[in-house]
Amino acid sequence: MTGAVDTLVNFPLLCSASLSLNQSSAEFPAQSELSTQLQQKAQQPHSVSRSDEERVLISEVLVRNKDGEELERKDLETEALTALKACRANSALTVREVQEDVHRIIDSGYFCSCMPVAVDTRDGIRLVFQVEPNQEFHGLVCEGANVLPTKFVEDAFRDGYGKVVNIRRLDEVITSINGWYMERGLFGMVSGVEILSGGIIRLQVAEAEVNNISIRFLDRKTGEPTKGKTRPETILRQLTTKKGQVYSMLQGKRDVETVLTMGIMEDVSIIPQPAGDTGKVDLIMNVVERPSGGFSAGGGISSGITSGPLSGLIGSFAYSHRNVFGRNQKLNISLERGQIDSIFRINYTDPWIEGDDKRTSRTIMVQNSRTPGTHVHGNQPDNSSLTIGRVTAGMEFSRPIRPKWSGTVGLIFQHSGARDEKGNPIIKDFYSSPLTASGKTNDEMLIAKFESVYTGSGDQGSSMWLFFNRVNARARKGVEIGPARLLLSLSGGHVVGNFSPHEAFAIGGTNSVRGYEEGAVGSGRSYVVGSGEISFPMLGPVEGVIFSDYGTDLGSGPSVPGDPAGARLKPGSGYGYGFGIRVDSPLGPLRLEYAFNDKQAKRFHFGVGYRN
Repeated sequence: MTGAVDTLVNFPLLCSASLSLNQSSAEFPAQSELSTQLQQKAQQPHSVSRSDEERVLISEVLVRNKDGEELERKDLETEALTALKACRANSALTVREVQEDVHRIIDSGYFCSCMPVAVDTRDGIRLVFQVEPNQEFHGLVCEGANVLPTKFVEDAFRDGYGKVVNIRRLDEVITSINGWYMERGLFGMVSGVEILSGGIIRLQVAEAEVNNISIRFLDRKTGEPTKGKTRPETILRQLTTKKGQVYSMLQGKRDVETVLTMGIMEDVSIIPQPAGDTGKVDLIMNVVERPSGGFSAGGGISSGITSGPLSGLIGSFAYSHRNVFGRNQKLNISLERGQIDSIFRINYTDPWIEGDDKRTSRTIMVQNSRTPGTHVHGNQPDNSSLTIGRVTAGMEFSRPIRPKWSGTVGLIFQHSGARDEKGNPIIKDFYSSPLTASGKTNDEMLIAKFESVYTGSGDQGSSMWLFFNRVNARARKGVEIGPARLLLSLSGGHVVGNFSPHEAFAIGGTNSVRGYEEGAVGSGRSYVVGSGEISFPMLGPVEGVIFSDYGTDLGSGPSVPGDPAGARLKPGSGYGYGFGIRVDSPLGPLRLEYAFNDKQAKRFHFGVGYRN
């Protein structure tokens, strides 16, 4: 705003505060010594001399126009007289005090010039302040404003129409306009103001448009410019800031966050620089790339094996590349292997298909897995076990639907079947319950997937609806209660049409109803599971938790082919409660929980990662 004020005081029309000498009339032929001093001070308004301290008695103080006549508007005369501090009738004044009052009249904002004139009269020296009021405001011309709303400017000046322009009020309006730009992080300000003839105010606004946007890659270690692996256009298309727009710092901040969410950058910043003398800015986006990928190994716990504390351990090996071809495309190849579990998975994702203006992503997936069949069919009474083998391939497309909503559609082919401990295909379990829907050794299915995700709560995936050959819904809500956090979750689902028994919903276990073994509550066509948890910090990365779970198959167990739940006397509903601790780790939260169920049984649960 300082720049705007300086612009105002540089206009001669607005801020002349000159001191002059007016020749006396025939009635008063002699000029006073004070008038001579005022004339000298007009040439040196900031000098201080001995004459500044010499006092002269003033008998009368008047405010007149530049021709020495009374002002047409008495309110302006009152404003000028009110501004005076030292100059009063029958007072002894110095030249400096008169000069200070001249500036006070100008500072009132209503006058563009003020000249003190001292005239000898029979009654003494009369001091006349000859003022020139500003024009009345009758129109506005605003130049250079492309993003500043016309209504905002009109509203700012609306109260001044038909009134004498007040420079102080004009300064407040300029401050409000500059504040509008500042609040929105826009590079813009009032660069000039002028009062034209006819009471027209011309407002000049300077807005810095984006001239060019360039990407500069910096070395992770030295910070020096280097050659990047990512294609610049892959980054540029993520930006909402475009050439020709008025640069917004808030929009630039959002662009930085967007580029960081790509997952391929370690650090991102935007540096605006003047684009020569054009009044525009060039934007340089400095980016530091993360390592593009590599190999990793780890381990975990299989929730499907519960016969021993170590029998559920699995190992994993993975290769990932997060920036294939420099286009931010992701490739993940992983292998997990346990005593029974094994999953080989290939995922290829293009987060933004080239040439698409809807930000559509594409994922291609191939997977070969073998998992325990205990979730639905339990352990066999003869201590034998069975596994479910699945070969899956599919493609999915996702895109934003509207703010805070995204949608996914996909088509997935699955070839699945059950095998015994020796790897031989089987079609019935110990209870002669069918293991396939077709009655053959394998079921083949084509699954259509429709998914809509609402992320308005800020918790990604807190609400999700999945629609394919079975419908599944999940909702989660967290509430801070002082240092503790209450987390409520609810999930439910229903299988539509004919399906393989192993596709039934398994209720009970570490990620379902704690206090029960995996799938021990029920195996149903439908299910509902609710949970409430209160977690609280304990020491460093360790936090405590108390919880309560409830789950039911809604009486749908018998509708599963072969009724595996009924054959194993699963109750179909149950609840559990308990307490535990959690520790942050590179693999995710390590969860150790001790739970009781409604059958008075007790059980430890150990898991890695958050509950589903």
